[in-house]
Amino acid sequence: QVQLVESGGGLVQTGGSLSLSCSASGRTFSSVAMGWFRQAPGKEREFVAGISWRGDSTYYVDSVKGRFTISRDNAKNTVYLQMTSLKPEDTALYYCAAGRLRVIVAAHRFYDYWGQGTQVTVSS
Repeated sequence: QVQLVESGGGLVQTGGSLSLSCSASGRTFSSVAMGWFRQAPGKEREFVAGISWRGDSTYYVDSVKGRFTISRDNAKNTVYLQMTSLKPEDTALYYCAAGRLRVIVAAHRFYDYWGQGTQVTVSS
């Protein structure tokens, strides 16, 4: 059974930092791009960051550029999202997802496996 399990969410004050992890089991995802998405209450799921299969290419939505960093460790089948300078508008349920392509795409229809999400809440 393929599983993606996120961890590291929590409550943090504005300007704080959190580090999310996504551990995969059931198969290896070293040959596909991985992504982080988020969904705030009443809003659509939004692409946040993606990383190519070898980790040599990354892409971020404009609102998190310079604050978030995505990385991966293929030996551990794990992807990370380091978040700094957090803002209240970053509050959302954060999901990691495994894509079906080697390159990064923002559209969620190109991601086949999803975790259950980890809540990030930024207080003002």
